[in-house]
Amino acid sequence: MAKSQTPDAVLVQMYISGNEDALATLINRYQSRIFGFIYSKVNDRDIADDYFQETFIRVIRTLKTKEYYNEKGKFLPWVMRIANNLIVDDFRKNKNIKMMRDTEEYSIFSFIKDVTPSVESNLISSQISFDLHKIIDELPLDQQEVLKMRFFQDMSFKEIAEATNVSMNTSLGRMRYAINNMRKIIEKNNIYLSA
Repeated sequence: MAKSQTPDAVLVQMYISGNEDALATLINRYQSRIFGFIYSKVNDRDIADDYFQETFIRVIRTLKTKEYYNEKGKFLPWVMRIANNLIVDDFRKNKNIKMMRDTEEYSIFSFIKDVTPSVESNLISSQISFDLHKIIDELPLDQQEVLKMRFFQDMSFKEIAEATNVSMNTSLGRMRYAINNMRKIIEKNNIYLSA
């Protein structure tokens, strides 16, 4: 099988196993689409280059630690979410942007350009997803596991029970505890997760 024909999932596994060329193949395969996506949001080539590099630093870090990545043929959307989260984070922290109250004529999101019709809702959704990952990290490991399997891997409770060698009731119980604990973390830290 030619390397250019190798599926993303195989290349990711090759990279995780130590084959550095596999990641280079993935980057070459999607470079123009990812860069174009970033550029459409920041409208500046130098800034887009910085975000592109930082995005792949995060990709490498995540793949090396095998966190938050479940390969189901979704490598490109996953990388784009990472890029989008970086842009949203920096946008929120940027002190140089003149802050104004949102009105119908003006929105803070108008600084970020995109060709898609729902940029604002996409950015908010991405930030909510980023915040949720941070909250999930504070949960006990068994609760993190069931949440990630259910929401990020779209597994049924039966599949979760089989994968974790526990009963379905235990899986459901862990989910219930996880949701209750997430509510407590959200309240304690005054986190706002509504779009």
